Amino acid sequence: MADNEKRLLSYLGLAKRAGKVVSGEFQTEEAIRKGKAELVLVAGDASDNTKKKFRNMCDWHHARMVVCSDRAALGLSIGCSDRACLALTDTGFAAVIEKTLGTGADRERRY
Repeated sequence: MADNEKRLLSYLGLAKRAGKVVSGEFQTEEAIRKGKAELVLVAGDASDNTKKKFRNMCDWHHARMVVCSDRAALGLSIGCSDRACLALTDTGFAAVIEKTLGTGADRERRY
């Protein structure tokens, strides 16, 4: 696991403890629709259908989306079982995580 990924997962844990993370498909969709999602994270090993669904939803609602890590790591970082997607609802945490991912990460950005 790369240093950037370790930092990403640590920040996700902090954000979860601060109450700034929603996880699971339904809650993530709801956060995007209500305009509360600052950054949507989708696991790299999520199905193509899931990635497409969230990519389209983020495009429509002008939310940012990043593909990163895997389902097991995303879930573990927030103290849950495997998670294919989650959303950050705080601009500060979203900015720190985007900065952590940097330009070398496997990601997709949607504005």
